[in-house]
Amino acid sequence: MIVQRVEKHIIKPSDPYYAMLDHFCFLSKNLYNHANFILRHAFLKNHKAVSYGDMDKILKADEEYPDYRAMPTAQSAQQVLRLLEKNWKSFFQSIKGWTKKKDNDTGKPKLPKYKKKDGRNLLILTNQNVKLEKGILKFPKKLEGFELKLNCCERDNFYSFHQVRFLPKQGHIVAEVVYSISICEAKPENQRY
Repeated sequence: MIVQRVEKHIIKPSDPYYAMLDHFCFLSKNLYNHANFILRHAFLKNHKAVSYGDMDKILKADEEYPDYRAMPTAQSAQQVLRLLEKNWKSFFQSIKGWTKKKDNDTGKPKLPKYKKKDGRNLLILTNQNVKLEKGILKFPKKLEGFELKLNCCERDNFYSFHQVRFLPKQGHIVAEVVYSISICEAKPENQRY
């Protein structure tokens, strides 16, 4: 059986790559807020949601707004849009549930909010852009030679690498490496122990 696991690495402000990663997390927040602005206005004006594919086309073609193209890769920008799409789908599910019950304990669900102006957002790089070579993750050129040495590759049951998520925290960035391992199936219960 194949299961997913996460290996965490802490990137402190003293790290030479911290400022660059922090900047990309800031661009991720800008992209999230810009896409959310477009979605909110389309929803309030037409009562329709803009699909992920349409949003991707709109932001790619937007010459006045450079944050989409400034992201490390097109896939990382698309991951931000997918995250926003997931938040909007959750909002629509909440509205459906609320209209059926109209529960007084919980109020009407609100539209997905903007991230704080000076805040940061999650940055995701997938295995399409990040390569695993001899236990070291090699990142795209825009990340200026940034590498991570993984401990999970030394495990006997290591299966594959999926993605890296950079989570901005208070005073540091957490790099979460998502990977798969193979584990043995549990034996069926036989009541003999």
